[in-house]
Amino acid sequence: MTRTVVIAPDSFKGTIAAADAAEAIAAGWRQERPDDDIRLLPMADGGEGTLEAFATAVPDAERVPVTVVGPADREVETFWLRLPASDDAPGGTAIVELGATSGIELLTELRPLAAHTFGLGQAIAAALEAGVSRIVVGLGSSASTDGGTGMLRALGARVLDAAGAEVPLGGAGLASAASVSGLPALPSGGVRALSDVTNPLLGRRGAAAVFGPQKGATPDDVAALDAALAKLAALLPEVDPLTPGAGAAGGTGFGLLAWGATLEPGSVAVAELLGLPAAAVAASVVVTGEGSFDGQSAAGKVPAHVAEAAGPTPVALVAGRITPDADTSAFAASLSLTDLAGSPEAAMKDPATWLWEAGRRFARDLG
Repeated sequence: MTRTVVIAPDSFKGTIAAADAAEAIAAGWRQERPDDDIRLLPMADGGEGTLEAFATAVPDAERVPVTVVGPADREVETFWLRLPASDDAPGGTAIVELGATSGIELLTELRPLAAHTFGLGQAIAAALEAGVSRIVVGLGSSASTDGGTGMLRALGARVLDAAGAEVPLGGAGLASAASVSGLPALPSGGVRALSDVTNPLLGRRGAAAVFGPQKGATPDDVAALDAALAKLAALLPEVDPLTPGAGAAGGTGFGLLAWGATLEPGSVAVAELLGLPAAAVAASVVVTGEGSFDGQSAAGKVPAHVAEAAGPTPVALVAGRITPDADTSAFAASLSLTDLAGSPEAAMKDPATWLWEAGRRFARDLG
């Protein structure tokens, strides 16, 4: 009997992208059950891999090249993704990934005080100029702590000091900010910001304190950046800086909220935009996965959301590793690449081979 299989993993960070992981699992499944109908819906949580997830899952998605100023003040050749028109977005939807325009991977040397999100704003502006009706911004892999002000400035906003001059780009420049004006109008279909981070803008759990050190910030830098973000928050009082997610991507969540965007859990929104819930419920089996499935994975991570969205459909989990404290009771079967390969090193060296083997075993046991 032919079965319908949906394969919807997240990326196995640092080893294999979600789209490639889905392909490897599907190839293993087909080895055992070549006649099954397999649909690939690689997932993401709004961060790295979001563009590729949509590009793989939406047949008519169009990559649109764009040149932006990256976080090191050098030109970056990148792209945004245009999804076809829909009833709620007649001009189409643009998927823009912060990591591809203003991400930390674009730096050869960390710039905790001067890196910015101007390139993200340029990509959004290019999409708006192309006539899209809705913008979806994937937050993650940020190089900066500028509260999203670089993005807003690329869209036409002005951040001025007391003398009426533009403040320098970057988080440190906000220390001299005296006014923020000229926020652009939203597109007709709105702006959706996707993130799995719930940190506020300010304080010990804020953008500077939690994520600043990852971007090269010293303790003194963290204090200066938090004070600069507090000044920004005072200039934009319509947004509560303690809003969960406002601290995402160096405070870009806050900047997007100030623009009027909605901030949403990434895995939930990506699943909805890809049509995963309907596909999963209609399937015979769903396979999902991620790099590390641990005791925290039930809190908003991709596999947990896929299992919830699938309803009564059996869901299989494959992960690079499954820790002893992980709860896998929501899954009909689970496999660890570390166990299949014999060691973490072997699993990480050739994840595609072991994902293929996981797909074959799931097809044998669940098909």
